[in-house]
Amino acid sequence: MKLLYGVQGTGNGHISRARMMAKHFTEKNVDVRFLFSGRASEQYFDMDIFGDYQLRDGLTFATDKGSISALKTLAQLKPLTFIRDVRNLDLSSYDAVITDFEPVTAWAARLQKKPIIGVGHQYAFDYPEVPQSGVDLRNRLIMRFFAPVQYRLGLHWSHFNANIAPPIINPDEIRQPCTTPPHIVVYLPFEDQRQVSEVLAKFPKQKFIQYAPQLEREECGNISRRPTSLHDFKHQLCHAKGVICNAGFELISECLHMGIPALAKPVAGQAEQLGNAAALKQLGLASVMHDFSAIDIENWLANTPSQRPAHYPDVAAAICDWLLSGEWHDSSGLVSSLWEQSGRPSHTIAATG
Repeated sequence: MKLLYGVQGTGNGHISRARMMAKHFTEKNVDVRFLFSGRASEQYFDMDIFGDYQLRDGLTFATDKGSISALKTLAQLKPLTFIRDVRNLDLSSYDAVITDFEPVTAWAARLQKKPIIGVGHQYAFDYPEVPQSGVDLRNRLIMRFFAPVQYRLGLHWSHFNANIAPPIINPDEIRQPCTTPPHIVVYLPFEDQRQVSEVLAKFPKQKFIQYAPQLEREECGNISRRPTSLHDFKHQLCHAKGVICNAGFELISECLHMGIPALAKPVAGQAEQLGNAAALKQLGLASVMHDFSAIDIENWLANTPSQRPAHYPDVAAAICDWLLSGEWHDSSGLVSSLWEQSGRPSHTIAATG
């Protein structure tokens, strides 16, 4: 079986999931090619595991100080380039296409009538049982038509009694003893980084390690500013006292897996992150602030809750086997098995995916 795997490159969560999938595809000698879109080519890093991958412009949102900016989003869109990339992507040599909310591969597969399987967090929102917040008609249309698929496998922190699988994380990552002094990892790439540093500086007794793609490596009092990286970030995450981050899916999943307390700030106007914040509140899994507030951070630092590790299983390995089986119309057995392994079985999961 020869596969094309499309990955949305906005943020790092989709890429983190793809790394785990690539690892298992490699171990099984699967012929798979990866295609990424959504960010500039120079902004990708630590991509060796993907081999000879492809890049496209794709579609993505633009943010301004922690909120979706409609004007900036419209200004950066290249609709003619997108249409050309969809039409020119030759899928004739592939048996099937997988997409993690990547639109070029999804639309190309739809036009060329290739099997298209969606594996990712966004596909969990197809189920009404999943908490959602701030979802208007525009957001519903985006969720439905941004990267349309024939078969879907959604991922979330709970199955919500629906056909939803646990998060894809590295199951070998475990929490290590905190550093001395204990540090907080801060990853808020959609916020104004100068403002982030100014707020963190108000807590001089607390050590912070602030990551963002545009930062240079420097020390600023109680703040270590770092450019986004893979290995350094993972090392500091595993040794962290806690994490302050946007309400994206993957980083919070890693925190839940290792039992690291998180304070999440959703990007305003972003339906997925608002839904994640609602789910975190409903499940009692993390603290949430809707504005980047020194008061909220102060309260969280003073009352940082303990977090019990979720210990998610090797979801990527199981999904890899399911994809290779070709039984994409039915993921109920896969989903039930994964939640049983995580210690949270459900007997009411829907029969099909």
